[in-house]
Amino acid sequence: MPELMLDGRRLQVSEGTSVAAALALGGDGCSRTSVTGQRRAPVCGMGICQECRVTIDGRRRLACQTLCRDGMQVETRP
Repeated sequence: MPELMLDGRRLQVSEGTSVAAALALGGDGCSRTSVTGQRRAPVCGMGICQECRVTIDGRRRLACQTLCRDGMQVETRP
């Protein structure tokens, strides 16, 4: 089972879990904030809405399109 760091917290997930699903399992399910400061969550689940953008291992990625892997570092705030 992959173990990743989600905003500095360890989270272990099942093999094949997307980062978006890990966000839901590991906290409030939100991945970023709007310009007004409100938390935003994935909407479409297929990469079109861009609402699930997070930083994964130092690069901006779509959480719904990225599978978790052991040792991954995920930051939900830019």
